[in-house]
Amino acid sequence: MTLIDARNMPRHVGLIMDGNGRWASQRNEPRSEGHRAGSRSVRRIVRLARRIGIEALTLYAFSQQNWARPDDEVTALMVLLQEYLLSERVEILGNGIRLAAVGELAELPASVREVLEPLCRDSQPNDRMTLTLALSYGGQEEIAAAARGLAKDYAEGRIQLEDIDASALGKRIPSQRVGQPDLIIRTGGETRLSNFLLYGSAYAELFFSERLWPEFSEEDFFTAIASYQGRQRRFGQLVT
Repeated sequence: MTLIDARNMPRHVGLIMDGNGRWASQRNEPRSEGHRAGSRSVRRIVRLARRIGIEALTLYAFSQQNWARPDDEVTALMVLLQEYLLSERVEILGNGIRLAAVGELAELPASVREVLEPLCRDSQPNDRMTLTLALSYGGQEEIAAAARGLAKDYAEGRIQLEDIDASALGKRIPSQRVGQPDLIIRTGGETRLSNFLLYGSAYAELFFSERLWPEFSEEDFFTAIASYQGRQRRFGQLVT
C-alpha cells in the first residue's frame, strides 16, 4: 500500500491473465494445473481490488479464440470456471461485489451458465465493485456485433445516418457498461492486447508484467497501479 496513492486510483482495471501454461511447463505439470494455480491468483487479486477500492475489474477469462485449444484443456477450463463460481458465490454476495459477464455466453456449457446466470442476477444489487468476466469474448467480435445492431436500426428506420457516431457505437459495446478501462495489465511478458477491450482501450494506460499469472502477487498489482499513477493522462490534449 505504500507504493500507491489512494486518492488517484484507476476506476476500472482490465486484466489479461497470461502465463498459466508456461508456469505448468516449467514444473513439468499438465497445463490444467497451471490453470488451477491461475484460479488461485484470481481469488487473490479480486479480493485485493475490492479491498483497495477499485470500482470495476474486468478479467479476460476465456477468449473466442480459446475454443480452438485442445478439447481436454477447454473442458478443464470450463470445470475450473464452474468451480470458481460455486466456491466464490458466498464471498461475492457477502462483500458487495456485482458479477457481470460479457462475450458470446450462449457458447458456454450449460453447466457453467447454470451457475453464472443466477450469480449475476443475485449480485445485481451489490455496488462495492463490479467484477466482469470476459467469457467466449473477443473485442473485434463485440464491435462487429454493435455495428450490426446500428446497421439494423438504420435499415429499419429507427435511427438516422447522422446518429451513428463513436458515442452511439460505444453505448452498444457490452464491455463498456462499466466505463472505459483506465488501466490494462497483462502478465506473462507478452506486449499485446490480444483482442481484449479494443474499443475501450483507446486511452487506457497499459502495464506489461513479466510475471506469469499464477505468480502475480499483491505487490505486483500495487506496482502496476503505481506505474499508472506516475503517468500523465492527456487524452490527446495538451496539459496546461
